[in-house]
Amino acid sequence: MAKIIGGLGTSHIPTIGKVIDHDEMHGDYWDPFVKGIQPARDWMKENQPDVCIVVYNDHGSNFSLKDIIPFGIGMADKYLPADEGYGRRNVPTCDGYPALSAHIAESLILDEFDIVMSNELDVDHGLTVPLSIMYDQPEKWPCKVIPFYVGVVQYPQPTGNRCYNIGKAIRKAVDSFLEDITVAILGTGGLSHQLQGQRAGLINQDYDKKWLRNFIDEPLKTKDISHTELLREAGSEGIEAIMWLVMRGAMDEEVNEVYSFMHTPVSNTNYSLTILENKK
Repeated sequence: MAKIIGGLGTSHIPTIGKVIDHDEMHGDYWDPFVKGIQPARDWMKENQPDVCIVVYNDHGSNFSLKDIIPFGIGMADKYLPADEGYGRRNVPTCDGYPALSAHIAESLILDEFDIVMSNELDVDHGLTVPLSIMYDQPEKWPCKVIPFYVGVVQYPQPTGNRCYNIGKAIRKAVDSFLEDITVAILGTGGLSHQLQGQRAGLINQDYDKKWLRNFIDEPLKTKDISHTELLREAGSEGIEAIMWLVMRGAMDEEVNEVYSFMHTPVSNTNYSLTILENKK
């Protein structure tokens, strides 16, 4: 049977992809960050998941404001890096796992979650930057990838509770998949940052620390935090934190915190990282 072996949360800051791609991740600014993410790379190398389900948001690479999609899953056998206005990132194409994607999609729909199924999908920095954080610059990604996207760009976004519950439904689907594979699930985005308006540049490390602690220890409380609170305390883009709740829902309520790291700032964001394993 398939098994989820870990949940990882990470910011997906596009600047990280740029500096990795151009071999610029060194010096006083980047050295503490490189040191801080190394345990995640070590964990991925030690555990070698067969599949990574990456929960992310599309930044207009596939869906414009003409199509507002709360939840969706990639069904393809390949996912090209998206052209976000300056050409495709020079990173490997993601190999998909259509059989598992189809199984998850069927299970979610039968559990009455309405999701979009994409047979063609380019993946932007929301997905490729987390893979670069976890794997650096391989010639081929060491795992198969299933993109799972959440509509956080346009109001109304799904609630944290809805994200947590769809994570539980993903866990149910993975647990019932008959192939003997290991799966890691990545929740990406956030934490606090705001890209526009009078509060552009907002970072609230104190709130992020509190939110992350409760996210790990008290997920049933954290999932009910309102959008208004997240927007007020973590900024307009800080609402991306709800995507971490999909990952958290796919884990047991009680988890072991293998590692956490926070670094402020990376570009205009409070970079945050966590690695969770189920206690059993």
